[in-house]
Amino acid sequence: MAGGKIRAKLRQSNLYTFCRKPKADETEAPRPIQGAGFTRTVYCNQPHFHQKKPYKYRSNYISTTKYNVITFLPKALFEQFRRVANVYFLLAAILSLTPVSPFSPVSMIAPLVFVVGLSMAKEAMEDWNRFLQDMKVNRRKVIVHKGDGVFDFRPWHKIRVGDVVKVEKDQFFPADLLLLSSSYEDGICYVETMNLDGETNLKVKRCLEVTSPMEDDGAFKDLTATIQCEDPNPNLYSFVGNLEYDRQVYPLEPNQILLRDSKLRNTAYVYGVVIFTGHDSKVMQNSTKSPSKRSGIERKMDHIIYILFTLLLGISMISSIGFAVKIKFSMPDSWYLRPDNTTDMYSPKKPALSGLIHLVTALILYGYLIPISLYVSIEVVKVLQASFINQDLLMYDEETGKPAEARTSNLNEELGQVDTILSDKTGTLTCNQMDFLKCSIAGTAYGVRSSEVELAAAKQMASDLEDRDDELANFPMRKHNAHVSWENGIGSEIELETVVTSNEDKDRKPAIKGFSFEDSRLMGGNWMNESSPDVISLFLRILAVCHTAIPEVNEETGSYTYEAESPDEAAFLVAARELGFEFCKRSQSGVFVRERYHHSGRPVEREYKILNLLEFTSKRKRMSVIVRDEDGQLLLMCKGADSIIFDRLSKNGRMYEEATTKHLNEYGEAGLRTLALAYRKLEESEYSAWSNEFQKAKTSIGADRDGMLERLADKMERDLILVGATAVEDKLQKGVPQCIDNLAQAGLKIWVLTGDKMETAINIGFACSLLRQGMKQICISTTNLDTLGQDSKETLCLFTNEQAVKDNILNQITNASQMIKLEKDPHAAFALIIDGKTLTYALEDDMKHLFLGLAVDCASVICCRVSPKQKALVTRLVKQGTGKTTLAIGDGANDVGMIQEADIGVGISGVEGMQAVMASDFAISQFRYLERLLVVHGHWCYKRIAQMVCYFFYKNIAFGLTLFYFEAFTGFSGQSIYDDWYMLSFNVILTSLPVISLGVFEQDVSSEVCLQFPALYQQGPRNLFFDWYRILGWMGNGVYCSLIIYFLNIIIFYDQAFRANGQTADMAAMGTTMFSCIVWAVNCQIALTMSHFTWIQHLFVWGSIAMWYLFLLIYGMLTPTWSKNAYQILVEALGPAPLFWSATLLVTIACNLPYIVHLAFQRSFNPMDHHIIQEIKYYKKDVQDQRMWKREASKARQETKIGFTARVDAKIRHLRGKLQKKHHTPVSTQGGMSPS
Repeated sequence: MAGGKIRAKLRQSNLYTFCRKPKADETEAPRPIQGAGFTRTVYCNQPHFHQKKPYKYRSNYISTTKYNVITFLPKALFEQFRRVANVYFLLAAILSLTPVSPFSPVSMIAPLVFVVGLSMAKEAMEDWNRFLQDMKVNRRKVIVHKGDGVFDFRPWHKIRVGDVVKVEKDQFFPADLLLLSSSYEDGICYVETMNLDGETNLKVKRCLEVTSPMEDDGAFKDLTATIQCEDPNPNLYSFVGNLEYDRQVYPLEPNQILLRDSKLRNTAYVYGVVIFTGHDSKVMQNSTKSPSKRSGIERKMDHIIYILFTLLLGISMISSIGFAVKIKFSMPDSWYLRPDNTTDMYSPKKPALSGLIHLVTALILYGYLIPISLYVSIEVVKVLQASFINQDLLMYDEETGKPAEARTSNLNEELGQVDTILSDKTGTLTCNQMDFLKCSIAGTAYGVRSSEVELAAAKQMASDLEDRDDELANFPMRKHNAHVSWENGIGSEIELETVVTSNEDKDRKPAIKGFSFEDSRLMGGNWMNESSPDVISLFLRILAVCHTAIPEVNEETGSYTYEAESPDEAAFLVAARELGFEFCKRSQSGVFVRERYHHSGRPVEREYKILNLLEFTSKRKRMSVIVRDEDGQLLLMCKGADSIIFDRLSKNGRMYEEATTKHLNEYGEAGLRTLALAYRKLEESEYSAWSNEFQKAKTSIGADRDGMLERLADKMERDLILVGATAVEDKLQKGVPQCIDNLAQAGLKIWVLTGDKMETAINIGFACSLLRQGMKQICISTTNLDTLGQDSKETLCLFTNEQAVKDNILNQITNASQMIKLEKDPHAAFALIIDGKTLTYALEDDMKHLFLGLAVDCASVICCRVSPKQKALVTRLVKQGTGKTTLAIGDGANDVGMIQEADIGVGISGVEGMQAVMASDFAISQFRYLERLLVVHGHWCYKRIAQMVCYFFYKNIAFGLTLFYFEAFTGFSGQSIYDDWYMLSFNVILTSLPVISLGVFEQDVSSEVCLQFPALYQQGPRNLFFDWYRILGWMGNGVYCSLIIYFLNIIIFYDQAFRANGQTADMAAMGTTMFSCIVWAVNCQIALTMSHFTWIQHLFVWGSIAMWYLFLLIYGMLTPTWSKNAYQILVEALGPAPLFWSATLLVTIACNLPYIVHLAFQRSFNPMDHHIIQEIKYYKKDVQDQRMWKREASKARQETKIGFTARVDAKIRHLRGKLQKKHHTPVSTQGGMSPS
């Protein structure tokens, strides 16, 4: 580690004010740990004590699989027989072993075993992949104390409670550890908790002073200590425990705990003792069991099968009653049936019993109404759909070499029905990189490059203006003037953006990480020629001095890189370095800055002695340093949120306030993160008095210590002089703003759930256009109570009452809901922002539905400072409260809970860990691929599966009911009109491939059109292709076809000569003809259903019909022992008969004619969106008339209040309003008319 020796000697704790490590004699007396929830005892460095109860705790082995070797068979079978159709076929298979079955046992058992076995094999493969990923984590290596001061590598899953482990820089912690010591002299270390709470800024952890001297392996040879602490729990931010060491007891705090899946940064190594392992660790306590998810269509299929069961039971009852009546009244007269010598199945004396036995026969016979092959066909189709998702090159990330991955294929169609997306922020929307882009110094704005948000918005606005030129004719003014004014009003902005963009691409220098600033006025030392060079140099000095970062020399380039607590801080230092103020060294007492541009013409190195550092906290929203420069001048340098800094400015320090405020608003609109910079000169006497007070407070013991320090810091951070402001771009992942805009146009709602600070989350909201200027922000927070509490003790006492806090939050939610209801502006947009502490109350049973109601009424929702458990609870609330499909997307271990809780979980296979991917249903490498996953693959998969399922029920009803009609026609004898082999081949050979091709290859529109017309996606959430109207329509079509097939054939063949010698058709000829009509009718129906044909569909559809005749030919050539009545039936009986061919043609046309009429009527008078697009594409209007195509595409946008489009629409409305006002007065005056 470069610079490691220097850093190791620094006592970093001297820098920190509010989180200072107490000395041994200052430590408060430890509280006794006892009672429920505090029973854990850990023997440090003595793991053998934890091999027996009561101290035997869980191992460090983790598993995210659904099954294991023991549970696979029962759980997988349970999953299969949750499907009601499988339960029916299981019963039918059992009954087929009895004499009442009309079919052989093999014909019933074999299909069931095949279908269930295939589905279980698929589940096993998917779970095996999860197991392999678990093993990758479990087999990671860490250095563990073996004994006698010897450390060696051991896999994670073999770590035990009580083990002492050594974790090195950039490694993950293998379990929850108590920090014992680190490579720094005073026992601090830097930890990145992005996997836990999504935050990228580093946390400072400190060990107890008594353990910090354990600085090498040998120090642990004879270590013995005991920890009494809380039991495993999911709370990431609390820890209660005591350490008993060397006959002394020391209290433990969260600051000494290193949590599993967080990472060691900027520290060579740490030693720690294992407290919680495996599923006892806090991150795993926040995870939920791997759920078993079923799609909405699959759940609805169960209801359809209940309907078919009812139909099956109904016709079986009719058949049974008819059979009993026939047995009782007709059989005694049928002497040839020997009524005097029968079994119970045909007993005239016991017609009820005979009818009951026949009921079982009928239930099996009419079983073709229930499509057993539906499930296996859907499994095959979903696996093939998943393979297409995996192989989509447009979702392949070249940088990481990772494709999209459908980790389970059960939920493909759910991708097309998503209503709400719940997204993590860090690593999902952002790529954890801050770039210094713009700044405002002394009231002058610097930085000419545009942010990603500005560029995308300009592009969108330019295209919108083209489409809206036609609308200007409606303005109450002359067209020519209107056009010129409109162009002047908006076009100039677009022109400026375009110039900036084009200039940016020319002569671009090699990219510097963290620095995208470009402005010749400041770069290359040119700032010395500006009107306020002193203010500019002060601005850059504040950037170079006011921080807690550590410089490291890059040995290859000789330049400095910075390891900072937050990426913002690193970006500021890089900006200062590039503009001539290079932070190059930190000593125990100060920082050294090399100023490259000096009036002497030579670089100068200056030392600033750090006297105090008042660090940043989420409550303070600012940080300050008090320094003494080389001239002996005392300075307080401060940077923080603009609202906080502006409140603390002196009267003569507001010179640049107005201009800076304007620039800050512009930066906010551009999606940039802003901070204001200020300073103050201090007098020696003033500082001396304050320093004495501050030192007393710092060394005091008591509950009010932090409050005293905060009040003293606040006292010093007053009467500041504003210098300027910075604007940093939190680099969004490539394509995120465009993706969010298109998803919003597709009608999707987007919530952001992040562990980050509220300010950071709001900045990202602006960056990706979830928030915009003019949008009304509803911030629900308990921080209001904190500010009230500072004013008076009475108020503080009032709000410490938990009920009062709840009432206050309830009041905020109620008022916000009322405000939205009373809003009359149709374009008004609201954003709800809530923090984790408030969310704890909002998610309680008595408040959660009010909170959800408010959230649903808002255009965007941002939840910040939320724990992993809260992410899962919010996801559950949205899923259950709205009853609509939810999708959760994230990249870290802190997102696992919500990924598993949502209907669909999507993991980002990013840089940090694979926990989210392991728990997900789909994995992509960039957020932008979510658009294609949903809008293209989701849309296709939903329509394919919906049409496929509807068609399946149609064909099985059309086929199954003909058996019932024949039963009724033949006295309910239990005789089938079809040969057994015909019936077996119907689902397996003759209709399976066309329906699979429909489910795999069908496209109503191409992928390009799906992306151009995102509103097409709404067909899924609105369930247009699988609502009861459509399902019952298809079932009705099946009933109609069955009636036509049976009765039209009966009418044709009943008394017509069939053979050349005048004979009529027998049952075999009649059954084969009817079966031919069914094959033709259902295959022609699927051909009419398809919108997109490839050679594969043609082969499968027409090949299936050809297969029927080939089957009939081969089957008829077999010996009569096998073919029975079908012997040579095609060659000798059906083929030569014109009636067979004409009946097949007539019945096929009659069956499909109503569907053709319905289709023609719908496309002519009530077309759906995709019908119009198909027609435009068919007539090539998209090529011949581009203007019309663009107009149709803009019409197809869902009206949205988030995204670039909403931002541009708001801007255009604003400029149009200004334009109308500008021309309204002259027109009214000239015309002498009163304003309308």
